[in-house]
Amino acid sequence: MTEAVRRVQSGSPWEESFGFARAVTAGDRVLVGGTTSFKGTVLYGEGDPYEQAKVAFTSALEAIGEFGLGIESVIRTRMYLTHVRDVDAVGRAHQELFDAVRPVSTLLVVAGFVDPRILVEVELEAFRG
Repeated sequence: MTEAVRRVQSGSPWEESFGFARAVTAGDRVLVGGTTSFKGTVLYGEGDPYEQAKVAFTSALEAIGEFGLGIESVIRTRMYLTHVRDVDAVGRAHQELFDAVRPVSTLLVVAGFVDPRILVEVELEAFRG
């Protein structure tokens, strides 16, 4: 039997000030909220959308790892970008990570993020049935 609800924190400075968790289980689903390439107060891949996407997805995958899941459990991804010019770079990062898994995916271009150096934010959903 799976746990009803469990939350995991990543240490993001925004988790505390905004009151959210990096990942939450709800039944057989594990949801990972908006994840950037920040680790603590350091932004990895500044100016590089490909690198930011890889770091962000890796952090999101680490969050589902807290529940004993791996990349094969991912059923949905979402990518948010600040520039349409970055679609190919972020798509390449996604393809390199998820090609064998093939989750459903959404990619959106948005006006911006809480820190203007962020080019990419990602979310994912995993199934642990």
